[in-house]
Amino acid sequence: MDFLWYGLIAVLSGVFAGMGMGGGTFLIPLLTLLMKTEASHAQCINLLVFVPMAVVTIIIYAKQKLIDFKYSWLVSVLACLVSALGALISVNISGKIIKIIFGSFISLIGVVQIVVLIVKFVKKRKEKT
Repeated sequence: MDFLWYGLIAVLSGVFAGMGMGGGTFLIPLLTLLMKTEASHAQCINLLVFVPMAVVTIIIYAKQKLIDFKYSWLVSVLACLVSALGALISVNISGKIIKIIFGSFISLIGVVQIVVLIVKFVKKRKEKT
């Protein structure tokens, strides 16, 4: 039965990664909550599956001319450098702390998205009146 759950989690993660929303946003919580995987192991699994998913997605987006390569190299280089620091930090902290950081980050993103939606809604309403 675990095989089916892992397969479903992989499919959901792939769908969201392909849409550019970050497959790890779903993969990590689903692995830790449903499959009882340690947070640090879920992170490692996420990193392992990210590379092939990213390559395939980049190819598809590049063919559709949806990638602005002007600044993407800068973001990529800086993100790679800082990710090494993040990895060094994460291997030295507990899984519980990792869960708190990840949960806080996802919650913050949710709150920001809601605030942005409300602000856009209010602006539209003001423009109509």
